[in-house]
Amino acid sequence: MKSFIGRLFSRHVKPEFGTPGPRVAGGELPAHLYGVIAEFANAEELLHAVHSARGEGYQVMEAYTPYPIEELNDAIGHGPSRVPVLVLLGGIFGAFLGFGLQYWTSVIAYPLNIGGRPYNSWVSFIPITFECTILFAGLAAVLGMLVLNGLPMPYHPVFSVPRFQLASRDRFFLMILARDPRFRAGDTFRFMETLGGSHVSDVED
Repeated sequence: MKSFIGRLFSRHVKPEFGTPGPRVAGGELPAHLYGVIAEFANAEELLHAVHSARGEGYQVMEAYTPYPIEELNDAIGHGPSRVPVLVLLGGIFGAFLGFGLQYWTSVIAYPLNIGGRPYNSWVSFIPITFECTILFAGLAAVLGMLVLNGLPMPYHPVFSVPRFQLASRDRFFLMILARDPRFRAGDTFRFMETLGGSHVSDVED
């Protein structure tokens, strides 16, 4: 689940070259501001903050929790995971590869007449085909998860927040990213203060 503390390694998407930085009434801010983060004492407060932020029109948010929260993934708007699709594609690729290799070996490259059986003895190809399906599906799951989460990522801007180490213990964090179209630095900071959290702070890129 993306809301788990593993999300702290989520992909860091930088603004494209030439795009404006975070917006604030009356002008633009330097692009070094990554977002605004607030700390919450429990999961209920975090969920309430997420719903409030969504109600205000914020869409680009990240949540960090010490354990998975089932409702959080949908509340924050992350949508379904793409990993199952990658696993399916990996399994299909592995099945074709396993069967194709055996077919090429037994029918094309080294055809052998063993006990009068046909060269394309597909029944005997099933175990290897099955094993290749599982192998490539597993590889797709692991590699797909790493790629989609932008791992490995030795550094993330939230590491500069002094209390963020508590995200792996007993505290819950919500961050609104500066690339959110609704983001206005001063207004967003004050809005985060109204959500009932503590230790609201800017996160620099």
